[in-house]
Amino acid sequence: MHLLDIRNLKTHFYTLEGVVKAVDDVSFTVDEGEAVGLAGESGSGKSTVALSVMRLIKPPGKVVSGQILYKGEDLLGKRIAQFDDVRWKEISMIFQGAMNALNPVYTVGNQIVEAITHHEGTSSTEAWKTAERLLGLVGIDSSRAHSFPHEFSGGMRQRAMIAMALALNPSLVIADEPTTALDVIVERQILDLIADLKRKLGLSILLITHDLSVISELCSKAVIFYAGQIAELSPVAAMLKEPLHPYTRGLLDAFLRIDGEKEKLRPIAGNPPSLLNPPSGCRFHPRCPYAKGICSTEQPKLTDVGGRLVACHLFTGAS
Repeated sequence: MHLLDIRNLKTHFYTLEGVVKAVDDVSFTVDEGEAVGLAGESGSGKSTVALSVMRLIKPPGKVVSGQILYKGEDLLGKRIAQFDDVRWKEISMIFQGAMNALNPVYTVGNQIVEAITHHEGTSSTEAWKTAERLLGLVGIDSSRAHSFPHEFSGGMRQRAMIAMALALNPSLVIADEPTTALDVIVERQILDLIADLKRKLGLSILLITHDLSVISELCSKAVIFYAGQIAELSPVAAMLKEPLHPYTRGLLDAFLRIDGEKEKLRPIAGNPPSLLNPPSGCRFHPRCPYAKGICSTEQPKLTDVGGRLVACHLFTGAS
């Protein structure tokens, strides 16, 4: 049994202009102790998947259909009061943009303590001890628990967010762009910290990013997202060696390499489509150098290619 099993998830936003299909029939799994990377361009629906799992989709958004199974139980079938026993205790989230995710009028320690006392019912004294221990675990001196967020650097705020996510000993941590707005040195430190915590605590991680190099550092499996749908699902090593979907190839070609001969960057032509009115057929076909007639009329199904899944007519046998 998978730890997290997302089946045919559809999350839409109902706007005055029409229905935005942010997540459109998405299925993938996360196993115990596994780190899975969800990658794609901004606006492709990655964060909407995370918010759907956490039951944090707000109107005009709505999870339309599908299942989100955690240890075999469908989270979407639980009342919100019941789901509170899962959120943070079993599944926690490191939110995007630590600069703004912490409440500026409360100390960092108070914010961690509040999460602990709300869910665990422990005394304030015990909760403070736990908060100080967690800050130490992520490399912040326990005395800084009494500091306010503005007294922390960007990297320290991100570490504090990680400490908060670990407050209730969850099995699964969703990290939504955990290195956004950090310089490369601090980014390296945060990635090393997450990898170290995964090893020490046996965490399962769903990492959301637009940066394939981050996925290559932390994850064993990659889910490549495009326009609200899965383009490719593959072990990371195989994907880096031989990407199957043209979009995955485009993402990899858009990165500079420090080894081999010097080459010009090869950006993906065009722009991501509007999820309000996505293209017919394969949603990537207007930007795809390999597109053929069927690509504009028929949406490709995820096809098994040597144990990897790819949604592309190059592999369906269609002409």
